[in-house]
Parts: sequence; C-alpha cells; structure tokens
Amino acid sequence: MTIATDAPEAPPSRLAHFPVTFFATVMGLAGLTLALHRAELSFGWPHTASHVALVLTVADFIAVAAVFTTKALREPGAFRAEWHHPVKLAFFPAISISLLLIGTAARPVWPELAHPVWYAGMLAQGALTLAVLSGWIGRRPFQPMHISPAWFIPAVGNVVVPVAGVSFGHPEISWLFFSAGMLFWIVLLTLVMNRLIFHDPLPGRLYPTLAILIAPPAVGFLAWLQLIGGQLDAFAHMLYGITLVFLGLVLTQAPGFRNLPFALSWWALSFPVAALTIATLRYAELTGSRGHEMAGTVFLLALIAIVAGLVLRTALAILRGEICQPE
Repeated sequence: MTIATDAPEAPPSRLAHFPVTFFATVMGLAGLTLALHRAELSFGWPHTASHVALVLTVADFIAVAAVFTTKALREPGAFRAEWHHPVKLAFFPAISISLLLIGTAARPVWPELAHPVWYAGMLAQGALTLAVLSGWIGRRPFQPMHISPAWFIPAVGNVVVPVAGVSFGHPEISWLFFSAGMLFWIVLLTLVMNRLIFHDPLPGRLYPTLAILIAPPAVGFLAWLQLIGGQLDAFAHMLYGITLVFLGLVLTQAPGFRNLPFALSWWALSFPVAALTIATLRYAELTGSRGHEMAGTVFLLALIAIVAGLVLRTALAILRGEICQPE
C-alpha cells in the first residue's frame, strides 16, 4: 500500500489578491482634500475640513502601502502576475500619483515634509511611466478589450507634477512632466475612443473608469495655470472647455452605472470629480463668474457625497469579505 506524501497545495491567501487598485482610494481622498482646500480659499472658510481629510488620506496611504508591500514580499508571484496583467498594469502609477497628491495637499500644512514626499512621487512617477510604457510596447500582445480609460492614469500622473512642482521651485522638471503627460494623453485618447466606439462595451467592473476621461484636461488646466503664472489664456480656456465636454459625455453614460456591482474601480469616480471641482472653482476665481462659483459648489457637494458613499461601501465590502477575492 502506498501512502501519498504530497500535501494538497494551499489556496492563495487573501493577501495575494490585495489589488493595486486600492491606491485609487488614496487618490480619491487626496482629491477631496485638495478640493476642500480650494473651496476654503475661495469662500474664506476655516481649513479644518481639509486638514482632517489630509490626515485621513495619509493614514489610508500608509495602510494601503503597508499591505501592498507585504504582498510584494510574501506573495511575489501574485505581485508579478498583477504587474503583467494587461488591465491592472495601468493602475500601478496610482502609487506615485498618491505621493504627488499627498505632497501637493500637505504643502500649505507641512511644507518641510511635503517637498520630499512630492519629490519621491515625482521620481516614482517618472520610473513607473517608463516601465508601463515599456510594458505596453514590449513583446506582450494587447487586444482592444484590454484598453480602458484607466490607461490615462500614467498620463494624468505626469500632469499632476507641475501643480505643486512649480511652487516647490522645479519649473524645468514640471515642464518636462507636463509635456510628457499631454503628449500621451492625446495618444491614449485616440486609442481609448477607438476602443469605446468600435469594440465591445466596457465590462461592468471597468465601466466606472469612464469618469477618468474628465481628469486629464481638468488637471492639465490646473497645471498649465501654475506653469504660466496663473494667467487665463486661450489654452487654459480650451483645457477647461474640454473638461466640460468630457463631463457631458460621462453624464450621458451615467444610466449605465445603475445596477452595477460594487468594485474598487468605483473609486475612479472620485478623483476626476475632485479635479473638476478644483478647476471650476479656480476658473470662477479668475473670471469672477458667479455661475462657475455655484457650479463648483455643486461639484464639491457631489464629491463629498461620492467619497462618503465609496468609503461606506468599501468598508462594508471589506467586512463582508467581498474584496481581495479571486477574479
């Protein structure tokens, strides 16, 4: 009689399924922090709300980064699989964008800490952008179904750099990243629109990423203002106008969001709405437009409701064990 000595292979732990998309929660909270700070400056409110949001953002980043780093060390196979995944690869720059946004949000509060955090984010963003682009044009075959608005994330991250980079005294670096971000936004916009128009609809889990269409021109508007000294020129007008065009396009697709199951990809709604809010309030300030000021207030209220709902739904999903499951 033979006795089997090989034990059955243990199933992957939940840690192995902790996704890089969790960093989208940090981007959303950081976007809320910056939007609250912009509103406080525009309306003369005390800075309490933005300070509380900043603390929550930093705490979220530390928690997510700690778990994701543990995953990379203990589950290297799962980490490599995520890096080589044709869809999830685009989410890795959310790590560096989180650092850039935290550095930007912390600049008025902790300037001594904010600069090195921003600098680390800038270096990481440059490295991750090159790594993701190299992965896209390497030997792996990509299909149209792999493309989604999430592919804008690396481009958006580059355009985030000048928002605080100019104030930190790095104008040349800011121009470099802005140029790269705008270039790849145009290239990726062509690819994404081709996929949305001529191929199968986005799957339910990726459908909320349509909101990312709003982010590149909105962030580009804010970065351009920093680069040229806050003047509302023709290019700034155009970027803000493009932001509103994509807002209208996303709103026409809003009925498709109903009845979709919750996933971390729903956090893709948060940062674009934050960028839209900040850009609108900034536009109102520069033009003296009461209408845009009111619109910015509406966007801010919508952003607060979106982030509150996402935090609640994410907490419930964690408690119910619906997150960190095999896909």
